[in-house]
Amino acid sequence: MSHRITNFDELNTGALREKALTITESAYAAIDTDAAIRSKISFAGTTLVVDGRSYDLSWFRRIRVIGFGKVSCAAATTIESLLRGHITSGVVIDVRPGVCDVIEIAQGTHPKPSAENLAVSKRVVDMAQDSDERDLVIVIVSGGGSSLLCWPLEECTLSARLYDDLLKTGATIEEMNTVRKHISDVKGGGLAKMLHPATVVGLVFCDVPGDHFEEVASGATYMDKTTVDDARAVLEKYHLSDYAVHETPKDPKFFERVHNVPIVSNSTALDAMEKKAVELGFSVVRVGSDLFDTPPQLIERLFTPLKEKTAVIGAGEPSLTITHKGGKGGRCQYIALQALERVRDNEILVAFASDGIDNTEAAGAIADTAIRSNAESSGLSIPDRLADYDTYGFFETSGGLIFTGKTDANVSDLFLLLRS
Repeated sequence: MSHRITNFDELNTGALREKALTITESAYAAIDTDAAIRSKISFAGTTLVVDGRSYDLSWFRRIRVIGFGKVSCAAATTIESLLRGHITSGVVIDVRPGVCDVIEIAQGTHPKPSAENLAVSKRVVDMAQDSDERDLVIVIVSGGGSSLLCWPLEECTLSARLYDDLLKTGATIEEMNTVRKHISDVKGGGLAKMLHPATVVGLVFCDVPGDHFEEVASGATYMDKTTVDDARAVLEKYHLSDYAVHETPKDPKFFERVHNVPIVSNSTALDAMEKKAVELGFSVVRVGSDLFDTPPQLIERLFTPLKEKTAVIGAGEPSLTITHKGGKGGRCQYIALQALERVRDNEILVAFASDGIDNTEAAGAIADTAIRSNAESSGLSIPDRLADYDTYGFFETSGGLIFTGKTDANVSDLFLLLRS
């Protein structure tokens, strides 16, 4: 049997571990890009059905595909396969390369925009502005798109500086995106305005904890709920008054023919984890899909409701502040290492990144008493490794690293705590 966790057999040393790994794999299966698209889209004859809405492709003059974000390459491949030669043209920008027959797949940079991003964004803008009422444009929107799609030049140059400035101040991602929308011509509904009056189908892969689909890639196909005054307030709050901002499109006509379809989010993964855990005989407690807690807060939230034969699940992006240069690791490995001080014989915690890359080649780690025993035998200190942010090295020695390779998904970090 093949596994999404490539070292499943190595990690599977007992019944509780096997159940934890099986639940983890159910999450990866649920957010698989190809499978998720095919569950929402079908095509037969000339009829495209997207989430229950039908489109007769014979009516449209052109079928185009635009995409931006870390899922756009994989999604474009599936869409091209589904539509079997009906696509007229397309361009997507991702962080990794790919090849399609008709859709151009370009590679850009993240988290900061670059000249490559600007050049591809220009092609996206040209295609959008060339569209008319006889065009159907499928727009793939996914995490990372805020940096990959940037226009005009001023936004690309300002965005890199803005990213650094707001990161230093401790601004939230919501605050950062509010300002991003108001220095851009494509964010905050700007792309929808450019595409008007074409029919637009937005396929949204949500990486924003809490299922805020309208915030993915700064909401290029959604009417923006924030205003230019909100953006100015953020800049004033952090004393960054040298950024010029403008209002985002607010005329409803630009969005009348836009149909945004949620494809996956971290709730998709949590639903799958819950279903599998119940199948395996556990009661399930969800502690949230928008966890921004510090590691100690998250550990407390996960362990507090834990009872016999219970699975506690959650998702989000924990707030881990790096105070000095340390070792190798990622958020999920840090959470697992912190949990290692608390787990008991009948418990196991799994912390894993949905994209398979927890700031290292590992997707995350598991924590149980067997790993703690291995660490003690090897003379490893949990407090010292936490202080040095050297979590990868710890689990590399004691065991417990999870490997999946880079997935075609990106919906935040995921957490599982089991008690038998």
